[in-house]
This record gives sequence, C-alpha cells and structure tokens, in this order.
Amino acid sequence: MSGKLNLVLLCGGKSPEHEVSLQSTLSVLKFLDKSKYRIYLVGIGKDGVWHLYDPDNFLSNAHDPAKIKLASKKQRVTIVPSPKGAQIVSLDSKMKNISVDVVFPAVHGSYGEDGSLQGMLEMVDVPFVGAGVLGSAIGMDKDVTKRLLRDSKIPVGKFLVFHENEKDNIDFERVKEEVGIPMFCKPACMGSSVGVSKIKDKSDFDRGVSNAFKYDNKIIIEEFIDGREIECSVLGNEEPVASILGEIVPSHEFYSYEAKYLDKMGATLRIPAELKKETEDGIRKIAIKAYKVLCCEGMARVDFFLRKDAEIFVNEINTIPGFTEISMYPKLWEASGISFTALLDKLINLAIERHKRKKKLRFYE
Repeated sequence: MSGKLNLVLLCGGKSPEHEVSLQSTLSVLKFLDKSKYRIYLVGIGKDGVWHLYDPDNFLSNAHDPAKIKLASKKQRVTIVPSPKGAQIVSLDSKMKNISVDVVFPAVHGSYGEDGSLQGMLEMVDVPFVGAGVLGSAIGMDKDVTKRLLRDSKIPVGKFLVFHENEKDNIDFERVKEEVGIPMFCKPACMGSSVGVSKIKDKSDFDRGVSNAFKYDNKIIIEEFIDGREIECSVLGNEEPVASILGEIVPSHEFYSYEAKYLDKMGATLRIPAELKKETEDGIRKIAIKAYKVLCCEGMARVDFFLRKDAEIFVNEINTIPGFTEISMYPKLWEASGISFTALLDKLINLAIERHKRKKKLRFYE
C-alpha cells in the first residue's frame, strides 16, 4: 500500500470497561504516527451503537477517569464488506463511503476483547490489531484459560468454577477447603478487576459471589497466592517475543479497578522488576509458551504471581491490554527499547501481515 493507511480506531463498547477503553484511546491517538495513518475514530456507545467522531473532539471530561465519556453522538456508522474492501458506511446520511485498510480495536472487555468484535471484523475481511476470534475468546474466559494452561503443564493457582444455576448451592466450607482463605472471587469473563472481591470470611463470600454474578453467568474462585505481581508484554504472530518484566506493588489491598484507573497512587510500577536472571528468563519463557498455548496473535500481556521468589504461577492473559501512558504493556516495551509510536506501527504491521497470510488460504473448491 502506498501513501497513508486509512486506520479505524475503535473505542468505547458495551462492557463495564468502557471508560478504560476511552483512556487507552487517548494515548493511542497521541502516539499514532499521523504521517502514516489517516485516522477515523469510531466510538461504540454503551448501547452498542457505532458513531463516527472527530478524533480531536470525541470526549467529554477527557482528563477525569471517573467522568470520562464519549461526546454527544455524531453520525451513526457501520463497517461493511464490499468488492473493493471494507468500508465505513453512514446510516444517517449520504456521506461518501470510506475505505478501511486496518482496524485498531482499543475496546476492552465483553463485546470487544472476547472474540465477538473480532468475528465481525473477520466477516468484513479487514486486517485488525490483536488476537483473532479463538485467541480472544480463550483469553477472555479465565476458566478456559486456566484449564488450557494447566493441561500444558504451565503452573496456575487452585481454582473452582460455578455457573449461575449453581448460585444458591455454593458451599463456603467446601470452597474454603479446596482453595483456602483468603480467596478471590471473579466473573469468569471480565477484565480490569471489575467485579473482583477478596474474601476472608463467610459474609465476604456471600457478597463476593453475588457481586461477581452481576457481571457474568460463570464465576471463578481462586486461591490467594501470597507473592509478587509480575507482568510481561508479548508481541508477535508466529514468532512472539517477550519484553523485560515489570512489577506491580498495589497500595490498595489488591490491584483493584480503582487502583488501576481512578487512584493515581493506587500502585507503584517497578520497571524493570528486580529479579534474578534465571527467574526473569523463566518467566519470559513461560509468557511466550502461554501466549502460544492460548492461540494469541499480535499482542498480549501475561500476568504472573511469584511466590517466595521461586514459584511461578500464571494469573491471566490480556489480549487487548491497557494502552494508557501509564499502562504496563506500552511501558514495558518502552523500557525494552520500543517507543509507544514504534509499538503501534509494529502492531498494525502484524495485523496486515496476518491478513495477507490468511488471504492465501482456500475456503472453497
């Protein structure tokens, strides 16, 4: 392709991580190389409707994480396939269709990170940044993630899974015997610590289970691992590479949504993490293995617990990690020698390369 690429930056979405997505989008916009990309910003409202915005004026309360929101709604649009390639089409006017070369989904959580959006983009036949349908769906589901990791001999903490129809019959004493106290209760398919509770007794348990089921029909209860929280950024398609490591030291009781996004003093990020070389090498090796086992492409952040500076456990994987200026994913790559702008270029190129590779496949005789 010659000249600028038409890049659609998707943000917002229907999930409780809507506001996090808007914060990520601000940073992505700031660091995208405007000499390479013609940027079209599409905001997805909490009602799921897509609107085309001016990238310079798409937010209200942009600098207040607690109040940030999409500006007044603009043109309703969608992305559709055509013989000439994917196009943005207006639903409100006779605006000229806009061709799309690549999509950057900065949409976190349900309907953005779980494979549903990726499936739509596959159907439209357009390159998009990040994991495909399968990797996205796996990475979003903590239950499936942990079972695949466990079956691949990658260490994970003890966990139990319950479905909504079991809600009234979850026995606290049995769970305590299985995973110990304290424990964590989470929605199985949610990110950014939304709906997460640390449980120390029966009353905590009842509240935590009820809260987690507000966000998902399946919840996961995990053992508390008393260890350091280490994170690793991974980049690539068939031959992924791992960044240097960072450590999160929360000032809250755990690394909650508030600590991540609302409280500027919610945590200290140590980059690089102070680790023995053999421990660092081991974590980076496991990060790449987990990335491959979970069918990831493009990017992911792999989160670990390190107990007694010896035992390594994978906690979870994020296939569309946070992209704010203080988020671990870009900061770890910056510390590894790849600037935010160069990182975005690499992710976009990986998306285009994957799409070209897939176009060579035959889908019918």
